[in-house]
Amino acid sequence: MFVVEFINEILWGKWQVLIYMLLFAGCWFSYSLGGIQLRRFTHMFALLKESRSSNSSGISAFQALCTSLSARVGTGNLAGVAIAISAGGPGAVFWMWAIAVLGMATGFAESLLGQVYKVRDSNQEFRGGPAYYIEQGLGLKWMAILFSISLFVGYGFIFSAVQANTIVDAMNYSYGFDTTTAGAIITLVAAIIVAGGLRAIARFAEIVVPIMGGIFILVALTITLLNISLLPDVLLTIFKAAFGLQEAAAGSFAAALKIGMQRGLYSNEAGAGSVPQAAAAAAPTPNHPATQGYIQMLGVFIDTLVLCTCTAFIILLAGGATSGEVEGIRLTQAAMEYHIGPAGEHFVVAAITLFAFTSIVGNYAYAEANLHFFKLDNALGRLIYTLIFLLMMFLGSRVALTQVWATADMALGVMTVINIVAIIMLTPTIKSVSRHYEGKLTTSGNNQYRAGDCFIQGKSERNVW
Repeated sequence: MFVVEFINEILWGKWQVLIYMLLFAGCWFSYSLGGIQLRRFTHMFALLKESRSSNSSGISAFQALCTSLSARVGTGNLAGVAIAISAGGPGAVFWMWAIAVLGMATGFAESLLGQVYKVRDSNQEFRGGPAYYIEQGLGLKWMAILFSISLFVGYGFIFSAVQANTIVDAMNYSYGFDTTTAGAIITLVAAIIVAGGLRAIARFAEIVVPIMGGIFILVALTITLLNISLLPDVLLTIFKAAFGLQEAAAGSFAAALKIGMQRGLYSNEAGAGSVPQAAAAAAPTPNHPATQGYIQMLGVFIDTLVLCTCTAFIILLAGGATSGEVEGIRLTQAAMEYHIGPAGEHFVVAAITLFAFTSIVGNYAYAEANLHFFKLDNALGRLIYTLIFLLMMFLGSRVALTQVWATADMALGVMTVINIVAIIMLTPTIKSVSRHYEGKLTTSGNNQYRAGDCFIQGKSERNVW
């Protein structure tokens, strides 16, 4: 495990290489695309009106958004925010917001590329992602293979074990449920959903994710309105602590900056190369690669600037930042109990269960999209992958596989590094396609895309566009 620990120390630990790379990518694409996340902010929402249509080759843009949100929205939105506030003080929340705004541009870039270089699999359905745009756009087969292997290790086999362990631990802690029985039940439910493939997962996500997120937002909004007189002080504390002007609030400026950026980056996944798998599977309306860029950019906004903010307000309005007694998910539970009494603990357990479970099925979809890359998108290939996925999920639900999780962190770090390098190298394509969309939008209004309309690096568009 020395190699794993060494790589993780470079990427996630002392050297924080990934933090700097993701921060650079956010700044790079914000500049290269002219602050698209701010200039076209309202356009993201406008596209949702036409996002429900699909066809035989692709899921709808809305289903792709919900699928990516199902993987994005996990325990990090509950426990991760609490950890950020515990370790970095309330100022960490501000830096989570800042990194999310930058990450929206990165999310636009990678999702656009997922669409540009998508292909059809053996079922004539759209598949794509970093492995596809690295191979087609850059011609670097070895890099594409390394990315896909890392994706399988992380999202395909281990991250879902982590989420399953979180669900079982929460149910055991709060209700004394037997871990083996609980693990078997959630594995069985997951098996029923993923057996239907990406379309079944997308249908599940478009129903569950809006309801799940909507209820959580409604509860947070109600709590905020009931404590509206405290909100100005909470916001002032966040901004003061973010710049080290109120050290007593817990955490210094350096801690707020570092922890806030970390949690924001980990939560919204912008730049990790995971979301393009969902983006590529869509048949967007209008039929243009940039459409999914805008839709998935909205996903970053919802994950961090909406859902993470909800958790932060729940905690800070309960005085959680200065309690010093609990941290992590226990801090979130304590805050909810403060606001709504004993029912708060049950609400948080239910939220953890739903958030983590949707992440499980979303993770399955991400790795499944790469079966075609290895010519394994057949009945046998899907069966073997699904069985390993479910086995890892069941084992992870029963045992805290600490060393295995370290391997997953390494896999996520490696795929993120590869993806960032790739999308920066593919910047000319991103700018070309983006400008084409905006040009059509402001002139004719007919922003349909056809092969040959833009400068595209490498080989693509052969079977799709």
